[in-house]
Amino acid sequence: MLRTMLQAKLHRVTVTQSELGYEGSCAIDEDLLDAAGILEYQQIDIYNVNNGDRFTTYAIRGQRGSGMISVNGAAARKAQVGDILIIAAYATLDEAELESFQPRLIYVDAQNRIRRQGVKIPLQSV
Repeated sequence: MLRTMLQAKLHRVTVTQSELGYEGSCAIDEDLLDAAGILEYQQIDIYNVNNGDRFTTYAIRGQRGSGMISVNGAAARKAQVGDILIIAAYATLDEAELESFQPRLIYVDAQNRIRRQGVKIPLQSV
């Protein structure tokens, strides 16, 4: 049996650009792509925390160290500069691959700089 699993997540990145006239995709700081193991042109799902929109596009490389998250083309109608996004990539794995599988979870600060990797913070009671 094959299962589709979360491969990587960029958690709560901030949109820095929104380019309606660009042909499409989402430009992501190359440091974030590398940390998450997301390849250029790989399919990604984007979840907009601000407005609830969810959409699919593909990743392209943004300038390394820039903190860039640029939502381009038609997707620019779904995210504005300053919006908070969760960017996810998924992989299809067989049962043998699942035994050692761990997703790459990347948490960032307000400037999209890596703050923490790989460890999920437990929910705390309020």
